[in-house]
Amino acid sequence: MASPKKLSATEVAALVGDLMDMDRGEMVDGNIEVRPFVFGQSDTTLLSDYYALQMVNERFCRLARNVFLPMLRMQPRVSSFPPELRSFEDYRSGQDNFVSITNSRIEELRGNKLVVLPPPFISLLTDAYYGGTIKNMRQTRTEFTASEGRVIEIICTRINDALQLAWRDLVALSFTITSHEENMQFAQFVDAEDMVVVCSFVVQLPGADPATFDVIYPLQTLKPIATQLRSRMQSDFVDDDHSWRDRLERAILEVPLGITARLCEPEIPLRQLMQLRAGDVVPVTLSETVDVLVEGQKLYTGQAGNLNGQSALRILTTANNPRHD
Repeated sequence: MASPKKLSATEVAALVGDLMDMDRGEMVDGNIEVRPFVFGQSDTTLLSDYYALQMVNERFCRLARNVFLPMLRMQPRVSSFPPELRSFEDYRSGQDNFVSITNSRIEELRGNKLVVLPPPFISLLTDAYYGGTIKNMRQTRTEFTASEGRVIEIICTRINDALQLAWRDLVALSFTITSHEENMQFAQFVDAEDMVVVCSFVVQLPGADPATFDVIYPLQTLKPIATQLRSRMQSDFVDDDHSWRDRLERAILEVPLGITARLCEPEIPLRQLMQLRAGDVVPVTLSETVDVLVEGQKLYTGQAGNLNGQSALRILTTANNPRHD
C-alpha cells in the first residue's frame, strides 16, 4: 500500500502545473507575480482540530496489538499517522487496484467506514497463521485465496471490535461488516469528490518490513460528532475493567509482609542499659496476650503457645474490630 504521505496523481499534476505557470508568470519590478492565499479559508482545515480522533487512534493502536496476535504469535508494535483529509478520488488514485477493501456500517452515525489492507500484508499474516515464518512476500496476482479470505474476515472482525472499544469513551459506536471488495475502482463507498478522513496505521514486524493499513471515514459521517471530536475532554463514562482489576488484586495479595510478635516492653534506667553485658539477665513480666505487628503496625492481639511441637500465635482480636476466634 502506498504511504499516506505520497502525493496522488492529481496533486502531482496540480503541482507541476503551478510550477509551469510560475515559470511563465509576468515580471513586476523584477519579481514574479504571485497571488495571495489566506490560510484557514477552507472548512476542511478543521480536521486539525479533531484532537479526540487522534486519541481514539492512539487507543486503537494499543488494542490492535491483540488483533494480529493469533496470526503472528506475538504482539507487534502498532503506531498511527495523524488523520488526513482527502478526496476519495485522490486517495483511490494513490492505491493499487488490487487491495482488500472491507466496508462496515456505523448505525449510530448512519454512515460507513472502510478498512483497506494491502495484499503483501495479508499473505504474510496467512503464511504465519498456518505455521510459516514472518517474512515479506512479493507476488503479482488479482485475487485472494480461500485461506487469505478467511484471514481477512478474522482480521476485519477483530479490527471492528478494537475500534468499538477505542471509540466507546467518546461515543458508543458499533461496526457491522456489510461487503468486501478486491478492486479499489469498484469500491462503492462515497462519490469521488467527497472528502474522507484517512487514518493510517503502521505495524512493526520482526524480521520484515513494516506493514500499513488504513481506516477511512467519510467526513459527512463524522460531522454529527464534530463537537466531541474537537473536544480535549474525555467522557465521564467509565466501565469496570474486571480483568485488569482481578490481575491487580492477585498481584497485591501476593505481596509478602513481615509479622512481628511483641512479647513485652520492659523499661530499665539508662545507666543500667549502658552497663549491660553478654550474659546479663533482664527481668520481664509476660502478659497473657501479645501484640501482633504487620510491617510495624499493630493489627492483632494474640496469645503465644505451641502447635504440633512448634511455637505459634493464636489471634484473639483485631485492632479495629475486636473478635475472638
